[in-house]
Parts: sequence; structure tokens; C-alpha cells
Amino acid sequence: MNINIKRCNIVDSHILQEIGYETFNETFKNQNSIENMNVYLEKAFNIEQVEKELANTSSQFYLITIDKIVAGYLKVNTNDAQSEEMGNESLEIERIYIKKDFQKHGLGKYLLNKALEIAEELNKSKIWLGVWEKNENAIAFYKKMGFVQTGTHSFYMGDEEQIDFIMTKTLN
Repeated sequence: MNINIKRCNIVDSHILQEIGYETFNETFKNQNSIENMNVYLEKAFNIEQVEKELANTSSQFYLITIDKIVAGYLKVNTNDAQSEEMGNESLEIERIYIKKDFQKHGLGKYLLNKALEIAEELNKSKIWLGVWEKNENAIAFYKKMGFVQTGTHSFYMGDEEQIDFIMTKTLN
């Protein structure tokens, strides 16, 4: 099994759009109304939005492949690209998305380690993320990786307010 992580640029926008849409839909469609899912997916993963996020110098995207097949991606943010004001000493993991067929192969850990590596390169003292309070598998994974819940924030799925746990890991 040949695992590779590569940084994305604008030519990867359609791949990111497709995988973002697919993985978000697979993960959350059964817990949300079709209307709210469609509103969110159209807003978050339309091609103009993806290209705008790719162009932001405070965000970085990475594709993970297994044997040259795209399995998922990572999005990290610094500075004003963070979805909450956490200061310049923080790096946000906004997305770790793994396609359903590739889950349970340790790829999330690869991407999390990549985020930790980026945080270290950028001399960040904290790494944080928001995770839906009902996403028990992800919460358990992040706890296992040394994250602790430090707060909450609102996430809007269409017109429905949902609560995300903010989980943080302090770096050496």
C-alpha cells in the first residue's frame, strides 16, 4: 500500500470539490434533512468557494492517495483564515475528510500528523479543530490523539444550528 500526501493548488479544485461534497454527504446525510444538506453542500463546495479557499495564503489543502487513488484530504488554516479567533499561535484543522471506502486504514492519523508537522514548521503552540458533538467516532479519535475539549461553537447546517466541540492540543 503506497500512501502519498501532496499539497494542493488551483488545478486540484475540482478534485477537492468532488471529495468534499462526497465525504461530507456520506458522513452526515443520515443525521440531517435533505434540504439542510443541500443548502450546506452548495454553499461549502461550489467551485467558486473551493477556488477562493485554495487562493487564501493562510489556508493549505493536502490530498492523500493510496496507490495513486484519491482517498481524502486535509485543510488547515492559520491567521485570519481560522473559523474562530484563536490567535496567531494557533493552527486550525478545518477538515480531515476520508472517503468511506478508505476509512479505518489509519489515513486520518496520517493527515493529523501532517497537520502537526505543519504547525511545528510554522512555530505554532496550539492546534485545534471543531467537531460535531454527535460525531462520536471523530471525538474518540481526537481524544486518543491528545486533544481535549476546550469549548463549543455553532455550526449551521442550512437553517439548523448545531454544536461543535472545540478540541485543542498544546504543542511543545
